[in-house]
This record gives sequence, structure tokens and C-alpha cells, in this order.
Amino acid sequence: MENIRKVILEAVPEAVIEEAGRLTVTVEPDKLRHLAKALRYHAEYPFDYLAMLTGMDWGEKLGVNYLLASSKDLSKEVVMKTGTADRENPLLYTVTDIWETAHYNEREVYAMFGIRFINNPDMRRFFLNSDWNGFPLKKDYDANPVLNPVSVESKDIVDVAPRIMETPNGLKEETVRVFEETDYIINIGPQHPSTHGVMHFRVALEGEMVKKIDVHSGYIHRGIEKMCENMTYPQILHLTDRLDYLSANINRHGLCMCVEKASGIEVPERAQYIRTIMDELNRIDSHLVAWATMCMDLGSTTAFIYGMREREEILKIFEQTSGGRLIINYNVIGGVMFDIYPEFQKDVKAFIPLMRKRLKEYDRLFTGNVIALGRMKGIGLLSKEDAISYAVTGPAGRGSGFASDIRKHVPYALYDKVEFTEIIREEGDAFARYLNRLDEIEESLKIIEQLVDNIPDGEFLAKTKAIIKLPEGEFYQRVEAGRGEFGVFIESRGDKVPYRLKFRSPSMAAVSVMPLICEDEKISDFIGIGGSMDYVIPDIDR
Repeated sequence: MENIRKVILEAVPEAVIEEAGRLTVTVEPDKLRHLAKALRYHAEYPFDYLAMLTGMDWGEKLGVNYLLASSKDLSKEVVMKTGTADRENPLLYTVTDIWETAHYNEREVYAMFGIRFINNPDMRRFFLNSDWNGFPLKKDYDANPVLNPVSVESKDIVDVAPRIMETPNGLKEETVRVFEETDYIINIGPQHPSTHGVMHFRVALEGEMVKKIDVHSGYIHRGIEKMCENMTYPQILHLTDRLDYLSANINRHGLCMCVEKASGIEVPERAQYIRTIMDELNRIDSHLVAWATMCMDLGSTTAFIYGMREREEILKIFEQTSGGRLIINYNVIGGVMFDIYPEFQKDVKAFIPLMRKRLKEYDRLFTGNVIALGRMKGIGLLSKEDAISYAVTGPAGRGSGFASDIRKHVPYALYDKVEFTEIIREEGDAFARYLNRLDEIEESLKIIEQLVDNIPDGEFLAKTKAIIKLPEGEFYQRVEAGRGEFGVFIESRGDKVPYRLKFRSPSMAAVSVMPLICEDEKISDFIGIGGSMDYVIPDIDR
């Protein structure tokens, strides 16, 4: 990374560089964009992937952490930091023109911390109503419910976006219309079975073609990140399962690893085998739901029933292992909560040939169907460059050629000890995303096959302290969930609770790209495109 340090100091000589696990660079707000562009357009390793944008309240300053990686090598990481001491009217510069994924993330930071971003074209609060009092993740937030009473009255949606722009005469505050005055707008969601949760899309139509989409989220916002600031690390584990509930085991694994690495806890080898097998069963479970619901979105109820049929076999294994089915509460700090049951290996090995047989059945039923092909091929096109800029990972990003599998590029658990193929397609359409999930099921079966007969004897849980305190510092962990990269960021001040905890949602990136890939497509294809992106709404509404 010496070359990267040189680039940083050439761009911003006064930058403060630390080796805090990752190369961390702190700059003043007026130098942030200069540094961002120098890293984004670095010749050898362009940091073109903004993995995580995290709002921060450091007390003396409000600011942002940016975790950057290079699409050429995801293990190459840099953290940028900047902040302002103005807590009354905090302003920072936008990076939306450098990384598209910053749009919704900056709006989230505004909603939670009150930081406005100069030149961001749309500074409405994401997740919260415009009339919300206070900024929930600021340390001085007043949570008195009297300040934000619950109302049962419907409110008109105001199609006006505030923003603050830089002009030759200084900063100018203005408002712009979200839609044109003559636009014909329909509402899809939030109560709609095929929005895959309570997600609200306001869609402007030109005849039957989609002209523009405005995304509204926050209908089930539960304040999980705020709750985490008052919970111990073992208590927080139960909340990770309830983000992307279809990747519950993997999410929980990510938080466990973040805490384990920070506190120096060594996980027994037996637990590593069990965790990896359970993660891959969870991935198959997730992809089966994605396949089944996408097929149902396109009209095939039979496919939905078939997908649920095979998923039930996985849920039976989960239930016998942990007592849970959807929220299985299995990974704990130091290993797993229970040892595997006596018939675990036998049941897993019986599932593998069954699933392979069913994959062939899925192809006969739906993949080759001429009507299905007409509604997937060439629909919802997402280029590789846009996938990277919007931070779309998982099967959706890999369907556009973005090699983003964390298991391959930043391996954890036992993924560096097994052979499997990263499934990548270049077409970038709904069909590529559809096929990727089916092919990834086969790769997960291969991983399980290599591990299930080799689970070593020994402990399944390391001994840990009754109260776990992390050392002071910032800690990141990235894992490959069913929808792509799930990230955990913890800032610790040495206490038993985190000072700040942030979850990186792969579903938020998938939703953020919907306005791009649905533009000029038929409204009848909107639902199928959404199904191909496979977002889970509670994963966004954190």
C-alpha cells in the first residue's frame, strides 16, 4: 500500500495517515473531494467501489467514514474520514458524482445526523419524514416521543427536494421538483406483495413506459443501529438476524467475526466448519426464496411452491440444529450456540443430491419457458461500470460482470480452504441475475460436500469473558450474504457497548439502482426487474 500512501500525500500533503488495521486517511472537508478523486482514478488500483458510507458523531465533530475498495482487488481497502465542528449547521461536500451509491447514503446521513451535503441533487431525508424533529443517531438526540407524536392522518407527499448548491456567489439553498408538473404518477407499494416488503416506489409513466422512479423507504424503520448503542455485543447478535432475515445466519456470522477479531478470540476449528456449512445452507435457502418469488412475480405459482418445497428441507436441518427456522439464533461470539445433532451430516448429505435433481427440474419448468425468457432477457440492463458505482454486489452485481464475491476476494472462515467458482455473467439483464442464483446454489453444494465429512472433533465454542469489551478503535468486517456484501462497522471506546455500530446493507444498493435499470422499460416489467434484484426491505430499513 506504499504506492497508495504516496498518491494520498501528493493529493493532500497535510492528510493524516494512520495504519489502524486499514489504511485510514483523515482530511479537512474542503480537501475531501480532491482526495476522493485521486483514489477513485488511481491508475493501478482505482478505488471505484464505495463499500460503506457511515455517518459519525465524534462529539467535537460530526462527520463521515468512507470505506473504499478497488474492483480490481477487493482486498485493497482505504478508509477516508472527514468532519465538521459546526453542529448547528453541519455541511460537507457530496461525492455523488464520484460514486453513485453515495446518493441514498448521504440522504441517510442527513436524516440521522443532520449533515447536509453541498451539491447533492436531492437532500430529502431518507427513512424519515421531512417534519421529523431531531436527528436520531446524534449523541445529543432527544428521544422523547412527545416531540414526534404518532399520527394516523395521511399526509400528502411533497414532490419537492431541497438542496444546497455551490455557485460563483457562494452557497445557494433551493428546491427542485422531483417530477415534472405534467407527469402521470402511480404508486407501487408500500402495501404490495411484489415489492418484497413495505417499499414505496412512485413511478412516472410515459404511456406504458417507466419515465422516472422515486424511492421511498423507512416504513418499517426500527432504529436497530440506535438500539445497538445501548446493548452489549451478545445482545446485539439477536438484531442482526432480523435485518436480511433470509441471510440471518450469515449476518450474525459477520458481527461475531468483527467482535472476535477485535477482542482476539480464537474460534475452534470445529465451529469454523459448522459455521461455513450453515452459511452455505442459508445461502441456498435465500436463493431458493429469490428464485421462487421472482418466478411468482412473473406468473408461475408452481415454481413458488417448488422452491418452498426444497427450502423446507433446509429449514428442517436448521430446526433440529438450533430450534429455529427463519431466525435461527445460532452463531455466537466464539463459535456456535449448540453442537450439531447426531444425524446432521447424514441429513445434509441426503439433501445435496435431492437439490441437484430439483435444479434440473427448475430448468425444465421455468428457465427455458419462452414466455419467461421474453420477460427476462435484455430487460433491466445494468452495466458493469454502473454496478460498481452503485455498489451492487452479490448475484445481481456478478450478473453484470462485477467480481464481488467476498468469499473469494477477502476470504474468511474456511472459504480459503475449499474449491468453488465465482459465478459471473456479462449480460447484465434480469436473466443473468436469475441464472446466477441457480448456479450459486450448485457452488454452495460443492462447498458443503468438501466440508461435511471432515468436521473435526473438539470444542464448538471458545470460552469468553462474561462481559466482552472491545479495545478502543474502529473495526470492520465484510461477509458475502445472499444479496451481496454485508458489512459491519464498530467504533469502540473501550466499553461493553459500541460507541457507533453500522450495518452495510446490500439490499439498499440493489434498490438504489432501480430508477436506472427500470427507466424506459415497460411498467409490466417493473415487478420482474425488482424480483431479479432480490432486495429484502428490513435489510434497508435499519
